[in-house]
Amino acid sequence: MLDLLQKTIAFIQNPQNDFAGHTAAFLQMCVYAIVLAVVISLPLGILVTRRPIASLIAINLSGLGRAIPTIAFLLVVLPYLGTGLKPAVVALTVLGIPPILLNTIAGMRGVDPAAVDAARGMGMTRRQILTRVELPLVLPVVAAGVRTSAVQIVATAPLGALIFAGGYGDYILNGIYVFDTPQALAGAIPVALLALFVEFGLAGVERAITPAGIRRGAAAVPGVAESTQEAPANQPIAA
Repeated sequence: MLDLLQKTIAFIQNPQNDFAGHTAAFLQMCVYAIVLAVVISLPLGILVTRRPIASLIAINLSGLGRAIPTIAFLLVVLPYLGTGLKPAVVALTVLGIPPILLNTIAGMRGVDPAAVDAARGMGMTRRQILTRVELPLVLPVVAAGVRTSAVQIVATAPLGALIFAGGYGDYILNGIYVFDTPQALAGAIPVALLALFVEFGLAGVERAITPAGIRRGAAAVPGVAESTQEAPANQPIAA
């Protein structure tokens, strides 16, 4: 085991293997997809929440998007977008949209109507109610969706190597093809570490943006703290 780890480190340190370049390509692919997923999902979720038909369509399409394997989507877009970074980012963005979109819709639906009525009674405009009342309450739920989306994107991004998008997937595929375990580990280990970093890092962000009153209320009831963070990400609509 120690010998295998040493060989993996030696492979990473070898300048000919361009580990820095593969790292940059992988991070670029993931960051683009995560940002696009957030930029598309958050406004769309807010827009369709109060439109029952549009909301139903968005929820069903999101469910369909989660059901389609990423590798199948890559093969579908290949004839139209070619190979490389662009189709990989498109596929990963489609993969990342459903958790954020569903959590946004669930969060907006879960806002206490009394808080909205109170804000309206104070003379706030619709835009002020959205930015000052609803969004601060929804952000923790949206953050849970972003965390789920980001981890899925990072874990799936190595498939981009199938369409020559680069990144750690090149090491994994090449290592499998030639039975080179150190090379495969040079790709798999960084992906796993990055996924863990994203998971725990965004969990910290989620806790930081959760209003103190909600945190105290959740902590006061046994089991509520866990359910308020996990349920939106896993079953956003059933709540």
